[in-house]
Amino acid sequence: MSATHQGLVVLADTPVHRLAPQCKVAATALFVLAVAATPARAYWPYLWYLLLLAALAALARLPPRTLSRRLLVEVPFLLFVLALPVLGGSPQWGVLGIGLSLPGLYAATTIALKATFGLLTTGILTATTPLPEIITGLERLRVPWVFTAVAAFMVRYGEVLAAELARMRTAAACRGANPRWLWQIRDVTSGLGALVVRSFERGERVYLAMASRGYTGTAPPALAGVAASRMAWVTALAVPGLAAIGTVLG
Repeated sequence: MSATHQGLVVLADTPVHRLAPQCKVAATALFVLAVAATPARAYWPYLWYLLLLAALAALARLPPRTLSRRLLVEVPFLLFVLALPVLGGSPQWGVLGIGLSLPGLYAATTIALKATFGLLTTGILTATTPLPEIITGLERLRVPWVFTAVAAFMVRYGEVLAAELARMRTAAACRGANPRWLWQIRDVTSGLGALVVRSFERGERVYLAMASRGYTGTAPPALAGVAASRMAWVTALAVPGLAAIGTVLG
């Protein structure tokens, strides 16, 4: 596993880390589905979801700061959600002289809560399961080969792109480049074009190297993972099962 993938995983020896990846992937998908199925304007189930995720994070010994930082990726999305109370219809609620749409407020709150809990759930998955094991779990769940192959190549060539970008930034810094200002946008755009070309060429070399080592489009048997025990499935599915209780009661 590369350094980038290791940066996503919080290394620890816990029952959550040791659980079979296919069990964790299935439990994550079912938990997100339970959160998405929460009825509109029913907000107390989210306290139940938070309690379940907090207990799971504590069991996995995940620092709260780590999970909080990973929520920052949804900030641009939440900025668009904030427009719903302003652009929604009547009835309206006056706040500081500004008419806010009540349906828009309800919709914005529901969307923000569901997105946040979905991101928290997937954050726990990536913090306890390396990306290659997640793909292995998808294969064990009989996900169509096309999807797992695309996901595997995204992981692999994401590293290729990051490596090429690091080399280009080092080369540019050695030549005195410091593209931090708006008038240097031309240097940035030209660098992006070169990055695309160099990444494509290196990707072809990586694929030829894989093909010369016997790659035929499927993972070797050693990477196919092992079947999970019945106890592992019961343990993993207990969390989304408890979440579904909150969804139904909501």
